[in-house]
Amino acid sequence: MSDYIPVEVTVEILKRLPVKSLLRFRSVCKSWNSLICDPSFISTHLQASLSNNTPFLLLSYWRNGKDNFVLHYDNDGFEEFKQLQFPAFGCASYSLVLGSFNGLICLHFRKGDVSKFILWNPSIQKCISLPRPRFSDDVQINFGFGFDSITNDYKLVIIGFGKDDAWIKPFLFSLNENCWKRVNAIPPNCTFDPGEIPVPFVNGAVHWIGYQKRNNVGFTNVILGFDLSAEEFFEISLPESLIGLGPMDLLTMKYGESSIAVLKSDRGSEDELWVMKDYGVVGSWTKASTLNRKWFPNILGFRKNGKLLV
Repeated sequence: MSDYIPVEVTVEILKRLPVKSLLRFRSVCKSWNSLICDPSFISTHLQASLSNNTPFLLLSYWRNGKDNFVLHYDNDGFEEFKQLQFPAFGCASYSLVLGSFNGLICLHFRKGDVSKFILWNPSIQKCISLPRPRFSDDVQINFGFGFDSITNDYKLVIIGFGKDDAWIKPFLFSLNENCWKRVNAIPPNCTFDPGEIPVPFVNGAVHWIGYQKRNNVGFTNVILGFDLSAEEFFEISLPESLIGLGPMDLLTMKYGESSIAVLKSDRGSEDELWVMKDYGVVGSWTKASTLNRKWFPNILGFRKNGKLLV
């Protein structure tokens, strides 16, 4: 085949095909197998898929005693695309979606005292189990998953603090290197709520609600970010009305393709949704809406058109 069709033309044809077809075509010949498995072709195919196809939303829910994962078209009809066959790892007592990017999903399983981190690609039904980093049981931790566009690498970061709110060095897993390392990032001047899952990945960074205690009688809240490329912490100021609230009443979300939002819940009848129209510009925080808890019990995030998904 390569004697008649230039490699450039072959790439143009193959990059337009679905993943299932490419998996079969790896058996055509050694040159096709090498091409399809090449990281540069995988990146090319991914970009072509993102530009030509309708975007998807991944929804997860608990039903009949197990986790269910469903892909929906993010279009006007919001039709269901497919239900994903969830990988089984020894009947875990619970699982968490830590994040997803470019179709790769990061999961955390726990069974008794044993926990596992899994990277799962449902398109090809393959997954890998990550080694567990070593940290003591008394450390409060949180997770962030995303993509380093500079090194073309998927990364999982674990942040945490121990006694007296003393920060530990973050753990960072690199898929390219297939290992964990400790990061010598300067600790932020705040702590965080370990229950915030998943956390939004925007502009190369993962984001949490960070806070400082004020003489044990109040809080000062910020957005705490960690840049996966620079491997550094940074902070983004919140609107004035959110700064002094209890951090448990705030939740970060992704807004559009390149910014963040914060949901304020007063644990009463109404929630407030604040969006940062221009990422990093504190003056662009805008209260987008006030939501009645009776009618909107759970907000899942935003669709590509900016509308809420509840």
